[in-house]
Amino acid sequence: MTETEDDICLRISSPARMRNIGEKLGKMLEGGSLILLTGPLGSGKTTLTQGIAKGLQSRDVINSPTFTLLKEHTTGRIPLFHFDFYRVDDQSEVWSLGFADYFSGQGVCVIEWAERTPDIWGDEWLWISIEQTLHKERIARLRASGARSAMYAQKLKGGFR
Repeated sequence: MTETEDDICLRISSPARMRNIGEKLGKMLEGGSLILLTGPLGSGKTTLTQGIAKGLQSRDVINSPTFTLLKEHTTGRIPLFHFDFYRVDDQSEVWSLGFADYFSGQGVCVIEWAERTPDIWGDEWLWISIEQTLHKERIARLRASGARSAMYAQKLKGGFR
């Protein structure tokens, strides 16, 4: 994702802060929300997802679904469907595995490595690109499509300057 002037940037100084941002987002999320995460290995995508799960009041242990592609967490106020597309070679795999049905469902979908399937997202999503800095900090760049996702991004910007 190339940077635009509409992107919202959050500076994140620690894993705890990454989880806090995720938790704040999780508390806002409604069913049908689609959160798209990108960033290199170890950038904090799963850490952010742990915070989202906490904000959704999930009692499940959240770890990366790299080898299973999907982990379903149904103990919170809204189901969390946590995807990892690192091993997806072609976006047609997403359709053939039936994952697209989740994206228009009642749960919250968080997709790590979303850049591997850039052309399948609808009109409503929040894209969070996490970059590592030389000082072990992270920069999260938020871009929203759709009114609801734009509201999420603006509220995150207001709470974490």
